[in-house]
Amino acid sequence: MTNMWSGQRVAPDLGSERSLPNIAMWGAPGSGKTTLLAALNIALLRQEGDWSVVGADAQSTSFLTEKTTALSRDKVFPPATQGLDNYNWFLVGRHKRRTRWFRRSRTPRALKIGINLLDPPGGAFGNQRGGGASQQDLLRNLVHSRGIVFLFDPIRENEDGDAFEYFYGALAQLAEQVIAGSAVTDGKLPHHLAVCITKFDDFKVLETAKRLRLLTTDPEDPFGFPRVANDDAKELFQQLCRVSASGNADMVLNAIGRFFREDRIRYFVTSSIGFYVGPKNKLFDMDDYQNLVPTISRPVDGESASETRYNTEIRIRGEVRPINVMEPMLWLGQRISAP
Repeated sequence: MTNMWSGQRVAPDLGSERSLPNIAMWGAPGSGKTTLLAALNIALLRQEGDWSVVGADAQSTSFLTEKTTALSRDKVFPPATQGLDNYNWFLVGRHKRRTRWFRRSRTPRALKIGINLLDPPGGAFGNQRGGGASQQDLLRNLVHSRGIVFLFDPIRENEDGDAFEYFYGALAQLAEQVIAGSAVTDGKLPHHLAVCITKFDDFKVLETAKRLRLLTTDPEDPFGFPRVANDDAKELFQQLCRVSASGNADMVLNAIGRFFREDRIRYFVTSSIGFYVGPKNKLFDMDDYQNLVPTISRPVDGESASETRYNTEIRIRGEVRPINVMEPMLWLGQRISAP
């Protein structure tokens, strides 16, 4: 087997879990990394296929049970990551194959894909270099990973405009260690990259996709949820970059094309919670699809009774039905586990 970084021949370590495929993820604070991880298990359990996710250690199993329950039953989002959380899972299922000549389906190949997901705090790789342990651990994981999930939050970008800051800070150091220090000659990183445009359920994102005429539906979806095909996701990304608060989001897209190989990039439009459907007709309604609602919590006392204020929280309104959440993971898993 050839070392993908140096081009040197190395012996494969088939018996070690360290040799299993490794997927890293990063994004700006609040981009939904922890929520996406929790939604993955829900998505796999709701779909009719035979894919499942299994924890490889106690911490990962605990995450599956606690976060899945919080998101689906309690209808609350996981808290933002403060430290570096490491989850070790297996994606277990069967991958359909086709013959090269006749394009007929062959017997599905059983797959057990080891995935090591590091969920770093969103602040890792801001405009700081070489600082905290979280940043160093994330960089180490990016260097040794074969697949990367990058989350682009269009709502945060519209308000704060800091996606480029958090993306390029990691990318520059990753390129320094992988490209500058190896036999790579084309200036491209060898990773497979899944770009997830999050919060598709938000009004601004859905309306942008609708205006661009990118909305479609899956005829097999009993709820009739709108979707954006993966082939059209990049176009939506380009449009959303134009409403960046800083005007720098277009450099994220350009950097992706500059540093990653085109055939190893795929874009996905995702929602960790999906759209609201009414309890009676159970169908998507363009006039009533918001699955997030503000709720008034306990009062916050002011200096006088007349100054009493109330905290407003956002809660999930209906059932959690993730959209396009498992697809990036399965695509990465299948690509990096291919012989």
